Amino acid sequence: MPTIKGTLTGRSVRPRWIVCVPIAVLAMSLMSPRLLVAQPAPAGTPPVGTPLPGTRIVAVVSGDVITSGDVENRARLFALSTGLATTNDVIDRLRNQITDQLVDEKLRLQEAQRRKIVVPDKQIAGAIHDIEARNGMPDGALRQKLASLGVSVRTLIDQIRVQLAWTQVLRDRLADKINISDAEVDEQMHLHDLQMGKPEYRVGEIFIPVDDPANTADARRFAETVIGELRGGAPFASVAAQFSQTQTALEGGELGWVQPEQLDPQVALLVTQMPVGAVGNPVKVPGGFSIVTLLGKREVGHDMATFISLRQVFLPFTEPLDPQHPTDQQRLTLDKARGLAASVKTCADMEQAAKANPSVRPADPGEVRLDTVNPQPFRDLLTKLPVNETSQPLVAADGIAVIIVCSKDQKNTATLTKEDVRRRLITERVEMASRQLLRDLRRKASIQRFDHAA
Repeated sequence: MPTIKGTLTGRSVRPRWIVCVPIAVLAMSLMSPRLLVAQPAPAGTPPVGTPLPGTRIVAVVSGDVITSGDVENRARLFALSTGLATTNDVIDRLRNQITDQLVDEKLRLQEAQRRKIVVPDKQIAGAIHDIEARNGMPDGALRQKLASLGVSVRTLIDQIRVQLAWTQVLRDRLADKINISDAEVDEQMHLHDLQMGKPEYRVGEIFIPVDDPANTADARRFAETVIGELRGGAPFASVAAQFSQTQTALEGGELGWVQPEQLDPQVALLVTQMPVGAVGNPVKVPGGFSIVTLLGKREVGHDMATFISLRQVFLPFTEPLDPQHPTDQQRLTLDKARGLAASVKTCADMEQAAKANPSVRPADPGEVRLDTVNPQPFRDLLTKLPVNETSQPLVAADGIAVIIVCSKDQKNTATLTKEDVRRRLITERVEMASRQLLRDLRRKASIQRFDHAA
């Protein structure tokens, strides 16, 4: 069978392309679950009084305990997401920064509990459903995948609960301060108009906090470890989702399109000199270190791009494809896909075919910006495929897709609306409030570290 790896998955503001990327990595890195079970003890019975592996206390946060097992399991999750080998050396390099992160999570949870914030189970279930939908997974598939990898579903649920509760904490705190006036929006729109034709940059950021100057060397070493893995191919969004300590972490650390004056001066200097796709060295900024990647560059007010709409039918395999030894079901599926490719002549025809062959992949994946499609062979195929012409069967490991392009349009994506400005100002205020509140919680809490026991 010829193989072109590329199919379209769920509707999103930014369409997500997950072919050739392990679904488990994408899903886990969005919510940063940690492994629940400590590694088994070595063979033999330990001497009386020797702590079991993973049970040593590394920190106590106002009475709540963090164990060496918590730290090691989070390090293993990081290793799993980035392709690192899970060695003692890796865990040692990550240990201090991971402990800091777990301390902050305890503080967030305690503050939510103090405010008597309760996150309904229905809301947590909805968050899990959203993750599955964004990754083209059927209901329940995420839980099954995590369980197969030894990741506790309860840990995932607890992690989501903390994140949702912290969001509610910030909403409560900013209830009377989050209103953005029309005058503020108009001022920002005016400033934007004055920048027309100047460069702006689409930036991703991982922020590594340093709350105690004594920890600066550890934070820098951690940042350099992260950068090494990013430059070795680790997905920036996955690493940001797990370790960036900002409210943009779950968006893969993306700051969106920004102008140099909107960034820290040292970060702006780096960004303006970077090629697209590069990952910079750690930059010391107020409160910690910033790791940035340049995702795109354009002129303010001008960014022409091709957008396509399309329809698809996806025919799944009952087991992963071995191209050298296809099963009977896979041969029959290919024959069916060839029949669809020959008979479907319009987008309406493809929608009807999708109804007759329901799958987890939507018939209409939404409008797609062509230059963001990956992998490159799939982008080339969509570029060359004329409107209202059906593709040949596109064979992937899990099934076969047949696609028809319904329209191709040129659009200027650099236009700025008042709603865009309002959303950015709100995000900035929420981020500032989050950092300030966390600093206050650290100052007031009783935090004991026992790193020597890890």
